[in-house]
Amino acid sequence: MTTSTDALYQLEAPHVLSVDEKQVLYEATCILEKLVRLNPVEVCSPQTVADYLTHLVASEEQELFFALWLDTRHRLITTEKLFVGTLDCCSVYPREVVKSALAANAAAVVFAHNHPSGDAEPSRADIDITRRLNEALKLVSVRTLDHFVVAKGRGHTSLAERNLL
Repeated sequence: MTTSTDALYQLEAPHVLSVDEKQVLYEATCILEKLVRLNPVEVCSPQTVADYLTHLVASEEQELFFALWLDTRHRLITTEKLFVGTLDCCSVYPREVVKSALAANAAAVVFAHNHPSGDAEPSRADIDITRRLNEALKLVSVRTLDHFVVAKGRGHTSLAERNLL
């Protein structure tokens, strides 16, 4: 499984952060993840999740698809980068998502992916894959809480807030 530390460590912004600064951020994130494991954070605010996801994926130059796996009390188990795409698309495979959900022993999930184009509007394909994932995960009793589309400098869109789940 890939965690948010992996995403942070691979931050591709050499003109913004030096190698030393990247290392400090990586170490800080490791400490935060340790604290989260010791004191699990309950995911209860869509805005908090959106802010976290914006920092995680908004500046990426290719589409990335993430899952925030949650326990029965909606506490974060782990953040996992599931799929890496290209500039304008990312293939998502429900079978692999179900396998990851079971491996994490998750009860719920929040999905997220970025749009490098800067447009946070979900595409028809985004809506369709979310529905397919929701149906697949229902079979193994994992609840899909939301799917965020995040765009650099242009905010985010929550499919749950738009009643598209």
